[in-house]
Formats: sequence, C-alpha cells, structure tokens
Amino acid sequence: MRPFEPASDMDRQGTGPKGAETCVAGHFGEWVQGRLGAEGPVALVTLHCPDFGLRARYTPAEALQLSGGDGLLDLPRAQAFLRALNLPESGHFHLIPDLPVGGGGGMSTAALVALARLAGCDGTALNLARACIAVEGASDPLMLPVPEAVLWASRRGDILQDMPVPPRCSVLGGFWGAPQRTDASDRRFADISDLVAQWQRASDLKDFAQLASQSAARAAALRDAAPCPMADLARDLGALGHVRAHTGSARGLIFASGSVPAGAASVLQQAGLRQVVQFERGGA
Repeated sequence: MRPFEPASDMDRQGTGPKGAETCVAGHFGEWVQGRLGAEGPVALVTLHCPDFGLRARYTPAEALQLSGGDGLLDLPRAQAFLRALNLPESGHFHLIPDLPVGGGGGMSTAALVALARLAGCDGTALNLARACIAVEGASDPLMLPVPEAVLWASRRGDILQDMPVPPRCSVLGGFWGAPQRTDASDRRFADISDLVAQWQRASDLKDFAQLASQSAARAAALRDAAPCPMADLARDLGALGHVRAHTGSARGLIFASGSVPAGAASVLQQAGLRQVVQFERGGA
C-alpha cells in the first residue's frame, strides 16, 4: 500500500488540466460511540486515521459514471447526493479506497466527500455532512478540519460539543470478523453518557485508552457473536487499551507513541486480524 498523500488545495476544488484528483483521510473506528442516554442521539468521537483513506479521480463525461471502489458507492446514491448539493450529475469518478468496505474506516463517507470536492462543492462542512446523511442515513465527521476534536451526532450531522484530543499515540490494528456496513436504523448502542463526561476530564493517554476500552467492551456485549480477542491482546502486548469500529470490523490496540513491541503485528495476524496497519494519532 503506497503512502497516503492529502490532496492539495487545487485538487480539493476539482481543477486540473488532466482531470482532478483528491484524497480524503479515513478513520479507524471510534474512540467512543453510543447513545447519550437511553433514548438520546447516537454520538461518537472518531479515531481519525490520516495515513489511510480514499483516493478519487475525476475525468469529464456527459453522464455520471463510477468505477473502482469495490461496490462502495452505487450510481443512484451518487446521483441523489450530487442532486442534494446542487452539483452536476456528470463526469467519471474513479474511487480507490485503502480500507475495506464495511470495515469501519469511513470509506463510504470518504467516497461522498471526494465526489463533492471533485464536482466543485463549495458549501460548509455541515451542509456536506447532511447531504451524506440524506442519502445514507449516517455520516462520519471526515469533512471537519479536526474530526476527532468533537462529539459528533452521526445520524444528524451535528457537533454536539467540543472534545479534547488524546495525546499522541501509536495504534496497531486490523480487521476482525465479517465486514459490517453501517445501518442507519440500527439502535444497538450502549449509553455512553458517563464516558463522555469522563472524556472531558481525562488528562493522559492512559485515561483516554481506558475509556475507549470501556466503550469497545460495551459494543462487544451488544454486537459480537464470538469473543473479541482485543482485550486479551492488549494485556499480553502491554497496550494501554483497545479501540474498535462500533459498526464495522476494525479493531486496534493503543500504545504510547513509538512503543509498539517488535513482532506485535504478527501476534495480531495469528489472532485472526486481517490487513494489519499501524499509524500515529492524537495531539502533540
């Protein structure tokens, strides 16, 4: 997999003499995700993953055409999305996702954001998010400048409050179990009101990692048919905690920056995780 390179400002505007290109960074599950109260909105703090995402290329064409993407985006959804943003329903868009469809890496949202950029969208980030929700029912906050600095209402496209960004860390993870695309009607989420309150008071990486582990454990109790190996792997490898996609197959271990043990990737592969990746995340 070649290094992921963010798009230039020119690319983001959908210009270029040989057709435009853009890159949209993904995420790797969520630090925390659930309901704010038993009947409250679904809310999350995403684990932004700027090292991996989706590349897209546009070339002019009279009719709207899609290629690549492994079934990530179909023509009716693309047409409805462009229509919602008052953008032309034309051109050939080729999609190249780094992360698997249904993995919890945000590739579906990334594909729509890329489509909007290449089609010349100049609306606000929240308008873009709500157009994503109009065609998919949910959206990751990948269109925001700092996606993990907010508590995001993923079914509404709203910033519920600002959130502290965890200190810099190393994440080692992969994909465990079957892919699972987000279903906007899915209501199997634990109450995380207590975790959100503690997140606001957390001060070091260990605090944040433990909260992520609690959120992952609550999701596992609701969703996983088979025991997830991540808690045991975190203990055996000395990780500070573990993180997951709450509606997807991404699973990861959280380490202090630069402290991933040698051979840890092989241990994850032996435990059944696929496409093992490592990246740095968090604040300074």
